[in-house]
Amino acid sequence: MIDEKKLEERLVALEAAKSWSPRVVSRLEMLLRSGTDEALYRINPIQFATEKSIAEAEAIDLFLHGCMVGLFDMDWMLVCPMCSDVVESFRSLRKLHTHFHCHLCQSDYDAALDDYIAVTFTVSPAVRSIRFHQPDALSAWDFVFHYKLTPGGILPDGVPWSEAAKELVRVLTRIEPGSVANLEVDAAEGALLGQDFESDAQFFFPVAGRASATPSPVPVMLDSGKCVAATPDIAPGKVVFEVRNAGKLPVVFGILQLPMATFQRPKLHFAPALSGKRLLMTQTFRDFFRSEVISATEGIAVLDVTLVFTDLKGSTALYERIGDLNAYIQVQRHFQHLLDATVRHNGAVTKTIGDAVMAAFLTSADAVRAALDMREAVDQLNRDRPQRDFILKIGVHRGASIAVTLNERLDYFGQTVNIAARVQNLADGDEICITEEVHGAPSVAEIIAPYPVARSEAQLKGVSKAMSVYHLARVAS
Repeated sequence: MIDEKKLEERLVALEAAKSWSPRVVSRLEMLLRSGTDEALYRINPIQFATEKSIAEAEAIDLFLHGCMVGLFDMDWMLVCPMCSDVVESFRSLRKLHTHFHCHLCQSDYDAALDDYIAVTFTVSPAVRSIRFHQPDALSAWDFVFHYKLTPGGILPDGVPWSEAAKELVRVLTRIEPGSVANLEVDAAEGALLGQDFESDAQFFFPVAGRASATPSPVPVMLDSGKCVAATPDIAPGKVVFEVRNAGKLPVVFGILQLPMATFQRPKLHFAPALSGKRLLMTQTFRDFFRSEVISATEGIAVLDVTLVFTDLKGSTALYERIGDLNAYIQVQRHFQHLLDATVRHNGAVTKTIGDAVMAAFLTSADAVRAALDMREAVDQLNRDRPQRDFILKIGVHRGASIAVTLNERLDYFGQTVNIAARVQNLADGDEICITEEVHGAPSVAEIIAPYPVARSEAQLKGVSKAMSVYHLARVAS
């Protein structure tokens, strides 16, 4: 059911939020009005961008602004890499933790913002109600194949694992507390796997030999996440399992037919999705979701991030020469140009420190392009002035980091941050310094090919070995 008044009001607010490309909001409106319940649950904005021919960055902004005006709720999901099960989901980053256990695979994982953490969007129940807003009322089939499993895990043959798994299911049902379900399956050679989809309770029986004329029912008891079952020899043919739920909560229980007793699930790859890392490097998220913090005391790992540090050379003299107020206004203009260059190249400004900027990027190629744009933008500022008041120094480094909350702000911490800041200190005025890790990243060599580059070895404080640093000068005019 759609609340027309709220939908219209919120679409108007979304349309006014920023200047969108033509028909972007209308495509979203069509989804909200005519999309199936499945299509409006855990929407992948990257997939939406592909299907609707929208730039990915704009699609991400569209859903973030949609959250701000009340069209969507955001979900941070921990996704099992083995079976694409949504192990847990959270409405807020502050509730996210990084150590998780998949009941279906009975495996433990440590998540990083790059891996196993995906962000999706579900239509707000205030705008349109869908059956997934009430997971306890879902059928067992919907609960497992739409609420628990994501379609993003893909088998080597291109089939989503969630679709392939449907072919294995012989019985799937919800069993109320204190109830007994007689589950009949026609077993084939291989194995039968019985699974409570919300706990580690499961049984595994090989299927082999000759069928008995009158096989006895197999008793199974589920209680508080444990499964106690008889250990019969099961042969091909009809088998009845008497499954008793002795616990205090309903259980979604299924029996799967596996092709062999030593069945190994093929390794999955995942369709492109909005990772936690990419969202934290989206300026709109940082601007509008400032209340989101990482509550984990150890932070959350980021396996690969490229950081850009900038600083203005001689800014103290500028304040003395033209006065604090005038200098402050000019420095803010410089900040805006750096922010624009950062956003244009898929990054986000993490913080400003005095006259310096720290920005984070998904790729080194984006970071280097942004650095070159920053230098050009500051040069344009100087062309409107009687003398070169703005002289920018830039450092770029790539590596692993830790996303943390410092001073009520999402930030990055660790050696990669330290090195990026110190590499910036090596730069002369109008110079960009990049490390070997950045220089060797995909597409960077082609980007910097037109510029004079000098290589040096630098001994940085806190780094045991000398580092190769590449100094990018301007192209001679």
